Amino acid sequence: MKSTLGYICGTDSWGGLEMNQLRNALWMHERGQKVFLICLENSPIAKNATEAGIATIYIQKHRKYFDFKQGKALAKIIQQHKITHLLVRAIHDMSISVIAKREVKSLHLSYFMEMQLGVKKNNFLHTLRFSYFDLWACPLNWLSNQVKTMTRFDHANIKVIPSGLDLLQFEEQLDKSEARTKLDLPQDKILFGLIGRFDRHKGQLLLLEALQLCQNQEVGIVLLGEPTRNEGSNYAEQMTEFISANQLIDRVFIRPFRKDIVVFYKAVDWFVMASKAETFGMVTIEAMACGTPTLGSNAGGTPEILKFGELGVLFESLNAADLASKMNEIINGKHPIDPQNLIQTAQYYDHHKVCEQVEKALGL
Repeated sequence: MKSTLGYICGTDSWGGLEMNQLRNALWMHERGQKVFLICLENSPIAKNATEAGIATIYIQKHRKYFDFKQGKALAKIIQQHKITHLLVRAIHDMSISVIAKREVKSLHLSYFMEMQLGVKKNNFLHTLRFSYFDLWACPLNWLSNQVKTMTRFDHANIKVIPSGLDLLQFEEQLDKSEARTKLDLPQDKILFGLIGRFDRHKGQLLLLEALQLCQNQEVGIVLLGEPTRNEGSNYAEQMTEFISANQLIDRVFIRPFRKDIVVFYKAVDWFVMASKAETFGMVTIEAMACGTPTLGSNAGGTPEILKFGELGVLFESLNAADLASKMNEIINGKHPIDPQNLIQTAQYYDHHKVCEQVEKALGL
C-alpha cells in the first residue's frame, strides 16, 4: 500500500516548531510523497500551507491530555484519508495522536523532538503514552541522550536526524561591503550580530551589556528583529533605554526583520547565539551556511552544533562579562575560523539528505 503522511499541528502559533512542521511537509511533498497537514482552520500554519500548495485537513482545538473525543475524531480522519504515518512535533499533539493510534493500530506514529526534556518523564503514564510511538527522532545527540536517560522509551527506536535547511537560499554571491551597504551599516567596524524577535529569551540585552564591557570602542552590534507581536514592547524599550544610558547609539544598529536574511549574515563578522540554552538553533546553521562564525552560549544544543568550540566560540550562558571577554579575544585574532569549513559543514543539514534519513526511518 502506498504511504500517506499526516503532519499534525494543533497549535495556532507561528513559531519555529510550526515552521519546521510545514517546511518538512513541503519537502516531502516535493519528493513525491502524498502529504496532508492536519491543523486548525484559520491558523497561521493552515494559511501558509494553502499558499504552499499542501493539502490541509482541519481539526478542532484539543486538550493536551485525555481528549478522547478529539482523539477519536483524529482516528476517523486517518482512516478516511488512508493516512499510514502520523508525524508529531508539538508535545500538545501527543495525547490525541496516541488515542488515534489505539483506534488505528496499523498507524506508524513518530515524534520529531523540538524541545528538550525539562524533567524526567519515566512515570507510568508517560511510559504508556510513549510506548505507542514507533519512532522518536532527535536533531542532536545530546537530546537523544536525554530521551535515553529521562524516559523509558525503547532505545532501538530513537534516531538522531538533524533539522534540515534548504541551502540554496544561502548561495547568494554577496560580499560584506555590499551587504553592509544594503543594511546601511558602517564599513570600518567589527560587527557582531543577533537575529530574532526582541525577547528576553533571545538575549539582546545580554549582548548590549557585553558590548558596553568591550575594550575596543570600534566594535558594534547589529540587532535584526522586532518586538513579538501582541506581546507589548517592554523589552524593546529596555533595550532602547540601555543604549541611551550607556551612550551606545553610535555602536548599536537596529534593523527590522527582513526575508533576505543572507544579507544580515554576510554583513556581520560574527553571529551571536545569546539564548540561555537553545535546543536547536536554526539560526546557527544559517550563519554556518553563510560562512559566518558563531559566538554561542555554552548550553543547550549550541555546543554540539559548534563541535564544542571547533567551529565557533562558546561563552558561559547568561554571563555578559564572559561574553565580552570572548568578544575581546575574537577582536584580538585569537579565534580564526575558516568560512569554507563552515559552509562545508553546513552540508550535513541539507534538507535533501535529511529527508532521505526521514524516509528511511519511516520505512518509506
